[in-house]
Amino acid sequence: MSDPAQNLAVSLFSEILAVDQLARASVARVLPKGMELSHFSVLNHLAHTGVERSPAQLAKTFHLTRGAMTNTLHKLEWAGWVHIRPDWDDARRKMVAISPAGESARNAALAAIAPVIADVVRKVGEDKVRTALPVLREMRTKLNDIE
Repeated sequence: MSDPAQNLAVSLFSEILAVDQLARASVARVLPKGMELSHFSVLNHLAHTGVERSPAQLAKTFHLTRGAMTNTLHKLEWAGWVHIRPDWDDARRKMVAISPAGESARNAALAAIAPVIADVVRKVGEDKVRTALPVLREMRTKLNDIE
């Protein structure tokens, strides 16, 4: 592979994948007891959007199968972090909302995660991170368009 553009692409994606793996491990280590990264991601999404979502909508948002999302939602419901109710308009569907306990769990997770991520940003440099964010967002958008 001697194409410089391909070499650049492979190097970039290798770094992104390595950063992803290290970031997930660092964040997972500080999450509250019993919370997995997938749990935090769903709780954070529900808290951020402030609206109920169907399991299918959540699966699509997180690029997961419906079965994988259903498994995560059952664990969240068991923990008392989400409420799952029938859809009043379509009895075949369900709707998911974050519970007050879920909000508290999400906030505790954020409080634990924030110092870890802030430390990395401080070490890299805020200016470099601000410069990288638009590029990463555009890459995410382009990758999302492929699917």
